[in-house]
Amino acid sequence: MKSIDYAYLCRRLADLSGIPVRVLEGENLAESSFPVRLPRDPVSVCLSEILAVSDHVGYHMTPRFQCYGIVRRDELRLVFGPTAQIPASDRQLRDLAFEADVPKAETEAFVDGMKQLARMPLETLLSLLCAVNYLLFGEKLELEDVAIRAAEQEAIKANVEKRRTAKVYEDAPQEAPHNTLQLEEALMDLVRRGDSAALRTWLSSAPPVRGGLIAGDQLRQLRNMFIVSATLASRAAIRGGLAAEDALSLSDAYIRRAEQLGTQSAIMNLQYNMILEFTEQVEKVRRGAAPTRLAVDVANYVQRHLSEPISTEAMAKELYLSRTWLSARFKKETGMTLTDYILNEKTEEAKRLLRYSDKTASAISNYLGFSSHSHFVRVFRKYAGMTPNEYRERHG
Repeated sequence: MKSIDYAYLCRRLADLSGIPVRVLEGENLAESSFPVRLPRDPVSVCLSEILAVSDHVGYHMTPRFQCYGIVRRDELRLVFGPTAQIPASDRQLRDLAFEADVPKAETEAFVDGMKQLARMPLETLLSLLCAVNYLLFGEKLELEDVAIRAAEQEAIKANVEKRRTAKVYEDAPQEAPHNTLQLEEALMDLVRRGDSAALRTWLSSAPPVRGGLIAGDQLRQLRNMFIVSATLASRAAIRGGLAAEDALSLSDAYIRRAEQLGTQSAIMNLQYNMILEFTEQVEKVRRGAAPTRLAVDVANYVQRHLSEPISTEAMAKELYLSRTWLSARFKKETGMTLTDYILNEKTEEAKRLLRYSDKTASAISNYLGFSSHSHFVRVFRKYAGMTPNEYRERHG
C-alpha cells in the first residue's frame, strides 16, 4: 500500500469519474483532486458523517440528496463526490456554499463548479467504488453487497415476504374500517392553508391512521404510505399557492430520501418534517388573509431568490410585467411596498439562521445578498427591532 501513488490515483480517478476524489488518513486530508474549480471543498459540511461510515465500501447521502462514496481500509479512506442523479437548484447550491463557509466573492464560482460535476445514479457510483476497492485491496464485492445496508437486508427477505404477503391477503382478519380519508382531508386542508401552528396542534393529538395494506413488509408499507403522503402534500401545497415546480421538486427529494432510510422511526420522523415543510412553504407565500395571484407569484419568486440580491426589474422580467406596474399593483393589493416585503422576508430568514445555525452575522449577511454587513444590521434592526447579535443572544 505504501507503493501506491495516491496523488496520481486521485487525479486519474477524478478525470475518469468527473467528480472530486480525496484520500483521507484518519481525519486528515492527504491528497485530493477536483475535475472542476471549487473554492471550498463541500465535503467539510458532512465530514463527520463520512468518517462514521464503517463499511469497506459505503456511501453517505446528504439531506440535499448529494452522495459521497467511500472506500475504506483501517484509517485510510478514498472519498468520491459529491454527485447526484438529479441536479441541485441554484438555491440549494448557495445554501451549501453558505454551510461550507464559501466567501461571498466566490459563491457564484462554487455554484458554477458544482453544476459542472458529473451526475450519476447511486448504482453507478457504487459500481465504481467496487472496482476501485478490488484494484487496491483485492476484495471482490457485488453491487448488492453495498447497495442494501445491513438493517434493510435483515428486514427484507424476498422469498419469505412473498409467502407472508400471500398469507396476509388470504387469511387477514377483518380490520376496523379505513379512517384515512377523514384524516387526509383534515391534514391536507392545513397544508393548503399554510397553517403551521394549527398543524403542530393537530399532529400532537391526531388519531392513529388505519390505512390499507399496500405492501408485504413493514418498511415497504411505510415507504409506500410516505410516497402517497408526499404526493398529496405537494398537490395541496400547489393549490395553496406554492409554485408547482418547487412543490414537485420538494416531493421528489423527500421520496428519494425516504427510500434510503431503513427504520420505521426514521421514515415516520421524515414524514412529519415533510408535511411541516410543505405547510411552512405555503405559509410563506400566503402572507395575508386572501393573497392575490400576484402576491403569491411575488412570494414564490422571493423564496427562490432569497440568497441573492433581488431587484424589482429582474422580478418583473420573470413575471412578464413592467417594473412600474408590478410595484404599484403589489402595493395596492398588499398595502406594502415590494422593497419592504423583500427585506422583511430576508430578515425572517436571517432570524432562522441566527437561531438554528452557528454562522456569524457577517456570513449570514453575505449569504442573503446584502451589499455590506452594516446594511444588513440596519435592515435587521428596522424589521426585527434589534441587532442580529441581540436577537441571537435572546433567542439562541
